[in-house]
Amino acid sequence: MGSDRPGDCRPAASPALPSDTERAHARKRAVRELRLRQRYAGVSLRTSKPRTRSGAHRRESPVRTRGLALWLIEHAARRAPPPLSQRLEEEWLADLAARDGRLSRLRFGLGCCWAATVIMHEHCSTIATAAAGSAAGQETMTYAQHDAPLLPPRAIALLLIACVHTALIAALVTGLRSTTPEVIPTTSGQLLPEPRPPIGPRPLPGPRLAPTDRVEVHTREFQIDVPREPGPGESPGSAPQEPSRTVNRVAGGPGAGFPDTTDYYPPASRRLAETGAASVRVCVDAEGRLTTHPTIARSSGSVRLDDGALKLAQAGSGHYRPTTEDGRPVDSCYVFRIRFELRD
Repeated sequence: MGSDRPGDCRPAASPALPSDTERAHARKRAVRELRLRQRYAGVSLRTSKPRTRSGAHRRESPVRTRGLALWLIEHAARRAPPPLSQRLEEEWLADLAARDGRLSRLRFGLGCCWAATVIMHEHCSTIATAAAGSAAGQETMTYAQHDAPLLPPRAIALLLIACVHTALIAALVTGLRSTTPEVIPTTSGQLLPEPRPPIGPRPLPGPRLAPTDRVEVHTREFQIDVPREPGPGESPGSAPQEPSRTVNRVAGGPGAGFPDTTDYYPPASRRLAETGAASVRVCVDAEGRLTTHPTIARSSGSVRLDDGALKLAQAGSGHYRPTTEDGRPVDSCYVFRIRFELRD
């Protein structure tokens, strides 16, 4: 039998190779050895005589199991994506050569079929996802399954979550931008007309100074008899008398540049329309200046008017006309009237 030949030895499991080139050569050698074994096994079966039915069955079982595993691997490689088909077949054949048991090889072949189905499904899902996001003119792969979904359930769930988050963020941003500003309460008011200036009392006329009459001061003439010693030939009782002398005295009063009465008319008296005349006593020197503070000789009946009269008399210092005696100015005190009245 081909399996009993001394030249036939089973290859041991290949160790990890340091490079991809050496791994490819090892896979090719394993494939060749498996095919040679299958060929030698078939030749030995055809040339040998069948001993018994049970013994032939035991001899044919390993060959059939190995052939079934090879067929499963080739079928799985054909179902895999074309870019991965050749590489997967080489790897699976190399792994199959390292297995000894019949059940192990059979399980390995079935596992390769299941793995090819899973790889094909995931590969088709990836291609469908890429095709949905690419341009409409991109060519589709010929091996894509028609029943494969465009997107896997996990990708759809992630896409829905991203859409919900995007909508929430957009709503928040729009809500913040469209918030109505706080309405500032406005105060309404009515403009009042400007008050008209009050019509004040008519300006008061200046003080009307009562004209002062020339007062002639008559001095009493005293005749004093001074006894004179009689001269020789004169009797003691006869003495000459001196003639009497008359002094021409003119009383003073407000002179040139005296202040105007309207400047010292009290404002309160103007509003109340108070009028009156006050007599003020002043003492003036020979140059027309006050020597003492003026006083009220006769009140006007209003304290405000009396104060105005005193201020006017005080301000007129230096503008008084002094009293004269025989044309010569002298110090004197006299009384004059100051009248406050409203002019039309």
